[in-house]
Amino acid sequence: MCDQCASPLPANTGSRRRRLWDLPHQCHCPVVGVCFPLAALRQLVNKALGGKAIADDYEVHVGAVAECTQRNRLSELLQKDLEARYARSVQAFKVAKDTKAVADLWTDAIRRGDVSGAFWATLTHPRCDEVLQEVVLRDMHMLQHQAGAAVRIDVTKFNELIKENGVLARELGRAQERCTRVITEKAAEIEQLHAQLVQQRAIVIGRDSQIAFLLQDMEALKASLPDFENTSRLRRKVDQLTARQGELKAQNAQLRQQLSEAQRSLSLRESEAHTVQAAERHHDTPKESPITFHLKEKTILCVGGRNGNVANYRDVIEKAGGNFAHHDGGLEDNQGALDSVLAAADLVICQTGCISHNAYWRVKDFCKRTGKQCVFVENPSTSSLARTLQQITVDDTQDELA
Repeated sequence: MCDQCASPLPANTGSRRRRLWDLPHQCHCPVVGVCFPLAALRQLVNKALGGKAIADDYEVHVGAVAECTQRNRLSELLQKDLEARYARSVQAFKVAKDTKAVADLWTDAIRRGDVSGAFWATLTHPRCDEVLQEVVLRDMHMLQHQAGAAVRIDVTKFNELIKENGVLARELGRAQERCTRVITEKAAEIEQLHAQLVQQRAIVIGRDSQIAFLLQDMEALKASLPDFENTSRLRRKVDQLTARQGELKAQNAQLRQQLSEAQRSLSLRESEAHTVQAAERHHDTPKESPITFHLKEKTILCVGGRNGNVANYRDVIEKAGGNFAHHDGGLEDNQGALDSVLAAADLVICQTGCISHNAYWRVKDFCKRTGKQCVFVENPSTSSLARTLQQITVDDTQDELA
């Protein structure tokens, strides 16, 4: 702080705020030192002098403090700057109507750490008396000491930060070098890919041009051949027929294979049937029982049955005094001849296991319409036929006796 001279604070009972030159001289040093940044203070001094001050910061400060004791160009410039710079603080202190209220606002400003504007607003407040002024000056004096200590601490931290910044700067430099190297490599790779892309585009353009030329040649060829469309349509039709022919050939081959398998299966079944028929003939022959019934010259029609047993059927019927007639049920004989043999028969034996469906229904319908006796037999063996005939003759004899 500059040299201080004690001067009594004039009584102020009005509402007008004091100006810079109205303050006691001991207030000028802390006001100039705390409330003005050095650069702003030098700028105001240069403006008041009408030139550029060549003095150092201390000399500029001492000169400004000396000029604040009276109203002059520099003190007026300083007053105007202080009012503009701390207008918000001055406005905030207007609510204080007594000295205690001003002191409370000052204490709150110290607590918040915002003392520059509060310092100016407190000293120039109409209710700031000599006691409060002394308290404010003492507080500011101690704050300046604390600020100096804080500056020393800040300088130490600043030096440490400078060292840390140097380390970080070197690391950043290395990182930037790596990034630059990677960017250079990627740029070269991008350039190579771009060149390949241009080359591929050129190839595509060349191919598109060839396709366009070929299309033009094809259109010219179509124009020179009047039947080109018909020929193309017939060619497509031929291709379709060829494909259909291939499908039919494949189906034909499949059907041939199925037919071959069916023929083999049929041959196997016929072989088994012949074996069974031979076994039945062999079985029936030695066990042939004597004929105990008489057919009385009746014509017996056998419809269906196995071809191998026809001779045995004939032998049984003729031995019993009947006339034998046979129709294979439409397997080989003409179905048109079935009606004539049905009409000539006295008794019809229909072997349902060896007869076509059409012949079965024709026999059944004919016998039903004419009332002709018809017996349906499932077993085509000779012994079954004999038993059936014997049962029929027994039933007829009983009917005659009744």
